[in-house]
Amino acid sequence: MKPIYLDNNATTACDPEVLEAMLPFFQQQFGNPHSPHVMGRKAMHHVEKARESVAAGLGCEPDEILFTAGATESNNIALFGLAKGILNDRKRILVCATEHKSVLYPCEELAANGFVVEKIPVNSQGEIRLDVLQQQLSTDTLVVSVHAANNEVGTIQPLAAVSQLVHERGALLHTDAAQACGKMPLKFSDLGVDLASISAHKLYGPKGIGALFVRRGLSPGVMRTVIQGGGQERGLRPGTLNVAGIVGMGVAFALAEVRLHQDVRHIADLRDAFEHKIEVVLECYFNGHGAQRLSGTTSITFPGVPADMLIANVPELCIGMGSACSSGTLSPSHVLLAMGLCREDAGCTIRVSFGRTNSQRDVQIAADLIGRAVSSLRTEASNRVQI
Repeated sequence: MKPIYLDNNATTACDPEVLEAMLPFFQQQFGNPHSPHVMGRKAMHHVEKARESVAAGLGCEPDEILFTAGATESNNIALFGLAKGILNDRKRILVCATEHKSVLYPCEELAANGFVVEKIPVNSQGEIRLDVLQQQLSTDTLVVSVHAANNEVGTIQPLAAVSQLVHERGALLHTDAAQACGKMPLKFSDLGVDLASISAHKLYGPKGIGALFVRRGLSPGVMRTVIQGGGQERGLRPGTLNVAGIVGMGVAFALAEVRLHQDVRHIADLRDAFEHKIEVVLECYFNGHGAQRLSGTTSITFPGVPADMLIANVPELCIGMGSACSSGTLSPSHVLLAMGLCREDAGCTIRVSFGRTNSQRDVQIAADLIGRAVSSLRTEASNRVQI
């Protein structure tokens, strides 16, 4: 049986149109976009077309988009770039407790180098506590980092409300928008964010390419480069541009704009059908169920059934255990712990994330396989206790 892929929050398959658009830039149109000759100029033309496509999808201007290797690099450039460019006494950083580790780890590094870093708590649904954020904000706050949507439970954060609070104190707002792009309406001009990190491979584009949105109008010197090189991308991300990846990213964003509403309806139907089939036959609960969530994300806790054992018993399914980027460790998810789950239940939680190419047949098979595996593991555990 061919594996059923239900891990679309970790990555997605390249759309065929994306792949087709990229292929010429590996051989026929391989010029360096920074070269002055005809092939270089042609390559740069396609880079700028892709930049326009990405900007249109995000509700911003093309010159506000800087290409990077992905959201992890963008997060690092944003946070370290702001810290390096600081020109005043603002040395406090506030970060949502459920952020991706590519935000949390740079913040830990900055805390070790003189910055004050505080985590903003979330409620049991994974929603940021705006009342606590308001109390934490002060005149020495440099930046607040709050993701647009969580990668593990899918909770969507109220960025517009966060932005208002942050800007009232003269601070900047950064958002890791990797999970949100292509999965929900996302216009940076409406949300009031100052910096945002995105990846192409989360919305049916290629891996290894992403972007950093830097709001036009930020004061000169607010951000400084953390990578030394040739000065490309406004000096904030030097290095030869990945033309094929950038072209693919541009096409992925164009397709996402056209297909967004259709995709959201289709994927939400799959997620809802799956959750219904699971909850009517198994003892479980869904994390973040009461919050506004990404349409395709479901985080399910099966009390008493360790996630690693469950996944091992459904080899036909590609599903996640907590954060995909932490999948080689058995430590409990920091996201689930921040939402109030105990360590044992956090360790009994899987993530299933549906995508554009999934079907109701996938839902039925996955629900049946997971149902049988959970029942079997619980029976085995009960028998061991009786013995």
